[in-house]
Amino acid sequence: MNHDQQNQTNAIGLDVGTSRIVAATSVDSGYRFKSQLNAFVTIPHSKMTVMTLEREGIPHTVRGNEIVVHGNESEKFADLMNTEIRRPMTRGVLDPKEPVAVSMMQQIIESLTAVEDATGSKPRVCFTVPAAPLGAEESLTYHETTVRQLLEQLGYETRAVNEGLAVVYGELESTNYTGIGISCGGGLCNVCLSYLSVPVVSFSIAKAGDYIDSSAASITGERANHIRIVKEGSFHFNGFFADKVQQVISVYYDDMIKALVSGLKEAFSNARNMPKLNRPIPLVLSGGTALPPGFRDRFEKIFKSSDVPVQLSEVRMAAKPLETAARGALIAALSEM
Repeated sequence: MNHDQQNQTNAIGLDVGTSRIVAATSVDSGYRFKSQLNAFVTIPHSKMTVMTLEREGIPHTVRGNEIVVHGNESEKFADLMNTEIRRPMTRGVLDPKEPVAVSMMQQIIESLTAVEDATGSKPRVCFTVPAAPLGAEESLTYHETTVRQLLEQLGYETRAVNEGLAVVYGELESTNYTGIGISCGGGLCNVCLSYLSVPVVSFSIAKAGDYIDSSAASITGERANHIRIVKEGSFHFNGFFADKVQQVISVYYDDMIKALVSGLKEAFSNARNMPKLNRPIPLVLSGGTALPPGFRDRFEKIFKSSDVPVQLSEVRMAAKPLETAARGALIAALSEM
């Protein structure tokens, strides 16, 4: 194995999101991505079920008299059993009230990062962490330290990178990593204004995908899990909704976008260290919550009507919104080697 190939497999970018965890590795001048829902559900134990899950290759753990199904299949099982999925993380960080959060995350991360190069050495892992919420000094220490410990227990060298900055790394090489990266996830929307790869302003807001799901669920009487499936499967912005669920989703989407834009205005207006930008900068949208058709146009319309003190050259969607932050984290890991 030559030095370049070794370097390629010797780094992993890991986007640790509330809704899903995505791992990026570099292969023959391209990228490979693996992802799992950051979720689990418990089902009653039987030997027959265990055998069937094993035959189907569905990730699971047996705990006493129940089976814990984790990752991508958990959503289907939750829908089947008319229950909500459980999540190790809430609002962008580990949920201290979820007793099995750390062990579930460890299993999901282990399944995504199981690569070694020919020398048997473990890769370096650069993982995403959220920014502190706007206007709050909420401590992210427990979350970041725990994820780091999980990865180190698995034998990895680690480094953390701000999630919004990872979007900049993944998408804005052409402007020398100057611009705004936004990751609209499940637990949080993360924002980073970067100047020549240096994060100048970073913050998060807690109105994101889960907020839309739970708010719409409380109005319609549907389960949040069902709202999420509708939102990810068929929702789009078009101004007319024959269906009440879609109409309610659109109301909370608008609320989220307005909160995000007003956060941008507040953060940039109050920033003491704003760089003197001599030209307009790009803004890139990414993350699963930004996927519905029409999201970019809706965001741009609300942005333009609200006096945010920064001039944009463009508002665009990331090339692969679900994979952007993981790719940026991988670029950060490779840059240190």
